[in-house]
Amino acid sequence: MLFRPDTGDLAAIGLNLSRVLLVVAAVMLIPAVLGFALGETNDALSFVIAAALTASVGLVGEIILPRDIDIDWQHGMMVAAVAWLVAPVFGAVPLHLSGHYGGFLDAYFDAMSGFVTAGLAVINDLDHLSDSVNLWRHLMHFLGGQGLMLMALSLFAGGGGSVGMYVGEGREDRIVPNVQRTAQIIWRVALVYALIGVTLVFIVLIGAGVAPARAIFHAINLWIAAFDTGGFAPNAAGIWLYHSWSVEIALGIFMVAGALSFALHYQLWQRRVGEMWRNIETRLFALSILGVFAVACVGLLRAGTYDSVNPLMRRAFFQVVSAHTGTGFSNIPGRLFVTDWGLLAPAAVVLAMGLGAMAGSTAGGIKLIRLGLVAKAISEQMRRLTLPRSAVTIQTYHSGTRQVLSDQVVRSALTILLLYLVLYLFGAAVGLFYGYTFDQAMFESTSAAAAVGLSIGIVGPTMPVWLKITYILQMWIGRLEFVAVLALVGFIWSAYRGRV
Repeated sequence: MLFRPDTGDLAAIGLNLSRVLLVVAAVMLIPAVLGFALGETNDALSFVIAAALTASVGLVGEIILPRDIDIDWQHGMMVAAVAWLVAPVFGAVPLHLSGHYGGFLDAYFDAMSGFVTAGLAVINDLDHLSDSVNLWRHLMHFLGGQGLMLMALSLFAGGGGSVGMYVGEGREDRIVPNVQRTAQIIWRVALVYALIGVTLVFIVLIGAGVAPARAIFHAINLWIAAFDTGGFAPNAAGIWLYHSWSVEIALGIFMVAGALSFALHYQLWQRRVGEMWRNIETRLFALSILGVFAVACVGLLRAGTYDSVNPLMRRAFFQVVSAHTGTGFSNIPGRLFVTDWGLLAPAAVVLAMGLGAMAGSTAGGIKLIRLGLVAKAISEQMRRLTLPRSAVTIQTYHSGTRQVLSDQVVRSALTILLLYLVLYLFGAAVGLFYGYTFDQAMFESTSAAAAVGLSIGIVGPTMPVWLKITYILQMWIGRLEFVAVLALVGFIWSAYRGRV
């Protein structure tokens, strides 16, 4: 029997949702201060308005809802699912007020893309966007990459609901047993890398001829987009504007760092360097990048796009790493994927985007741990066929610790893998409906659902409305890795059909 959610359930969800909005409102004050300092008064005021609106809604929940509510795992899942829909609504307000969007739907598209660290954009005239709004685009990457739930957990939440919020956001591994403590560690790791990363990127930008004032601004934004595998850039040309291999290498380092799980970063901080090799995901990640790069090289050589090692490494390898880490940076114009790269090389990029990187990282996609678990399950099944029926076998894998491969773990991995494939094909089908070829539609759909941000030019201000809505849904569902979304559907169904 389904039980209909009561007012206590709604109050528990509303209280924690209001706290997420308070976090978003507080971060909005950063670009507001920058806007006033740079004389961008109109945009600064738009952030004040947006922050006041967001904080007002959050404070209403904080004031009128009881704080002694028992928050369980299901409530946490609901908060995660709804927060990732609602936060972009408020995040879109200053974008819409900037005047660089055709309507609120376009601003919401970019806000969703920012929070889920996709990097796809439908903005008009990015090169003339104010610095304060540009910074907000990247701060949404930072909030979303570390996790909206993680910020709320760090400041407010505790109890059983913490686990639901943490898992609902598409995270599985806990660095330490306490979820709230795990959230704080993740933010500490990110802030330490920020100091190192912004400094390094600033130095290479100066070396590339960027003026110091612009270099520090670009360094902050580029580091955020690289480490949080986001893909937004502070200019329309993207990374190829700088024409600097040193900039690309520096960003590549932090793209890979962002694609590694925070649990692995913590292990490295504890000087357990051997974990890099023992972990099933890091080995698969390295092998997959090399394999996809080899396929891309074959495709590019057959197409005659590049004929020497330097451009293959400079262009092809960078795109593969960007796609596999889910970052979406590109040092070539996106249309070249269609006009110059043939068919095999873009297909390799689509494969890299679809697979993604490590679970527990800022990247999206299927995640290599699931691919590894399914492969191990197949290997185990083949081994059983060669043994007597009475034989008992145990398959293990290493992810932080040595773990036993259970049927439940395999089913979960296979289910999410198949759901991602369905999500990729769904977006491609909508693209086919609007007249794009299958390879073009699949490229853009995978980029949206895996939160990558590479584009061949379909995504833009003139894109059909329903295609925008499709990609928004794909970005939301893909970021939450289905679990919280399915829980939300079940919650709504229970509210409609359940009994008190």
